[in-house]
Amino acid sequence: MAGKQDDTGEFSGLRAVYLNCTLKRADQPSHTELLMGASAEIMRKHGVAVETIRPGERQIAFGVYPDMREHGWERDDWPDLWETVKQADILVIGTPIWLGEESSVCRLIIERLYGMSGELNEKGQSSFYGKVGGTVITGNEDGIKHCAMSILYALGHLGYTIPPQADCGWVGEAGPGASYGDDGAGFDNDFTQRNTTIMTWNLMHMARMLKQAGGLPNEGNDRRAWKAGCRFDFENPEHRA
Repeated sequence: MAGKQDDTGEFSGLRAVYLNCTLKRADQPSHTELLMGASAEIMRKHGVAVETIRPGERQIAFGVYPDMREHGWERDDWPDLWETVKQADILVIGTPIWLGEESSVCRLIIERLYGMSGELNEKGQSSFYGKVGGTVITGNEDGIKHCAMSILYALGHLGYTIPPQADCGWVGEAGPGASYGDDGAGFDNDFTQRNTTIMTWNLMHMARMLKQAGGLPNEGNDRRAWKAGCRFDFENPEHRA
């Protein structure tokens, strides 16, 4: 079949974490997880180690510090989840759309990721450097592009590399109606199938390229060197009154 890939394992050595930011409990089916599963299955077929997690099932404290137990919270499951996320070459954040926005769990995850922005790798770069990010979004009204814009900006700002076309999703008609997977809703949508496939392959391609290259060079982005006084050719513009 045209376009069929048969070199299983060519992406072995890569790890991907899918964070499904559904508001549903683990014993309830998630429409978002259905579409994330289609992407994850492509990765598994080509040797990527994949793990899917529902953060909403964990007691993750609110805040923007690495461990909120150090700031008055009795329990915070984020540090344990972070250990899994930081080992992944690929992070995919999935979310349903509510009132045109990503879920509250999704926003919590982004805030906690932001809380790790002080961590640096051995090159003095953000610990997110050398990793790639994407997003999967479902709903039964509009909002895919708006949510993708917010999520992918946040990941890119933190230091993740965002490949081309790193988002996919499905929404039904405006107003109450079927969600992805309800009686097969969305399964025959070529746009969703195509974008999910492209996103998945671009995430794998970019992650492998970065891993083989040893990440990004640290010239100009070494924060330890900046703190020590190196300015990497930056000069303030001449000011004229």
